[in-house]
Amino acid sequence: MPSGGPPRSRALVQAAAEALRSRKDEVDRLNVFPVPDGDTGTNMSLTMDAVLAELAAMPPGPDRDTVCRAVTHGSLMGARGNSGVILSQMLRGLCEVVGPAEVIDATLVSAALERSTTVAFQAVRKPVEGTMLTVLKDSAAAAKGAAAAGLALDAVLRRVVDAAYDSVRRGPDLLPVLKENGVVDAGGFGLAILAEGFIAELEGEDLHLAEAFATGEVDLSEVLSVDDWQDTEYLYCTEFLLHGQDLDRESMHEWVASHGGSELVVGGADTLKIHVHTDDPATVLAHATTIGEVADVHINNMRRQTAARTEAIRAETPVRPSKRIGVVAVAVGDGLAEILRSLGVDEVISGGQTMNPSTRDLYEAVKKVHAETVIILPDNKNIILAASQVPSLHDRPVAIVPTTSVPQGFAAMLEFDVAADLDDLVASMTQAASRVRTGEVTTAVKDAKSDVGAIRAGQIIGLADDEIAVIGDDLTDVAVRLAAVISDSAETLTLLAGEDLADDALAALAARLAEAHPDLEVETHRGEQPLYPLIMSAE
Repeated sequence: MPSGGPPRSRALVQAAAEALRSRKDEVDRLNVFPVPDGDTGTNMSLTMDAVLAELAAMPPGPDRDTVCRAVTHGSLMGARGNSGVILSQMLRGLCEVVGPAEVIDATLVSAALERSTTVAFQAVRKPVEGTMLTVLKDSAAAAKGAAAAGLALDAVLRRVVDAAYDSVRRGPDLLPVLKENGVVDAGGFGLAILAEGFIAELEGEDLHLAEAFATGEVDLSEVLSVDDWQDTEYLYCTEFLLHGQDLDRESMHEWVASHGGSELVVGGADTLKIHVHTDDPATVLAHATTIGEVADVHINNMRRQTAARTEAIRAETPVRPSKRIGVVAVAVGDGLAEILRSLGVDEVISGGQTMNPSTRDLYEAVKKVHAETVIILPDNKNIILAASQVPSLHDRPVAIVPTTSVPQGFAAMLEFDVAADLDDLVASMTQAASRVRTGEVTTAVKDAKSDVGAIRAGQIIGLADDEIAVIGDDLTDVAVRLAAVISDSAETLTLLAGEDLADDALAALAARLAEAHPDLEVETHRGEQPLYPLIMSAE
């Protein structure tokens, strides 16, 4: 945690938890480890939720040591599943070093990760390489090397995150079951996401490594459905808290180990968190009640868990490509989206000038298209850069036709030919889009200056290809003058009515434009776009 104080520390922990929560389903899909122990991403996320609840209950103004004690206690009490319990011990080790520290520097980060590794490995009697334990160990080694080299704190933290993802990538080489099923370790991936979420918040950056890793290097949609249940395995995943006085952790661990497998017993003299796979949860719980008080009991039938997860994965198995080339486009407004689909667009992402979709949004849309190749129409100049990142994330060809408006997208789709060569098709669609000039009419939200004069808030402004070209106080007047700007040598003027422009007003406007520009054929459609009562295109 940084030297910025406890409020900042809580924000960092929350950012890490939210990063994992946003990707827990992806982590869950990777859970093909031989022991079917629930859902790794969900369990780790629930453990972090317990930490956040503990932090939220603290009185105002806690010092760093108090924050760390809350993290340690919350993660222990709320740990879920094998991965959650191990995560709680990782956090405990970190907090043992960070809590009492006065200054957070590179050396302290190295020491904290080293202690975290020690505590986590002590909790697991039979550590397995290629799992989240290996990811932590490799991250700690990276921190130690970077600190020894004299790197600054921010550089050390970046090394830690890079090492975490590198370790996740190497996991299948260390653990055959991962390689056999074509995945990386779920817990290790979850831990890397937590680390990057924490450090990205500290540095004010995006989660680019988690996004690239999840969407580019391991295509989670291609994970095979794996029914890894074996009848010789224990049936019930049993976990609970044991409260008492002078509890003997080692003794309890020995007893639990003799009555099941995958056992974890962690905690201190007054509270133990116990996790075990067994065929007889009643006997385990009965023994525990002779030692202390049992609380927060969770018993899951792992055969049923595995069957449910396998069925869910099978239900999500991707459909084979149904055509050669598909199209993704961006538009906001039901009418615009309907027109794009009628022209052959497969997926329409809601977005535009004031709500640009992210690279991830575009990636997910492309993934939904069942085609060998996909073309993206950004339909806004501010979205082209995000779209240009998508091809490198997919294992199938993805091309960009750099449309800067929805009308350009319409023109591009009129050139679409699914049988054409991809390069030739992109070139022809791009050329068709370039012949379209777009005009947009909206209302100024504040006073401003422009090349065509001063603008007062509330005035009507007309933009020609994103540049302010007309200013006025009447929508019809601005539309008529804007049409003159964009329609030089054009034959057709298309009007797309926004959600705030009624049908009768649209009809009157079309008639006025036809009168003012008799050489143009005027067409009207409902676009239903917000903020822009009128979009025009001339070609």
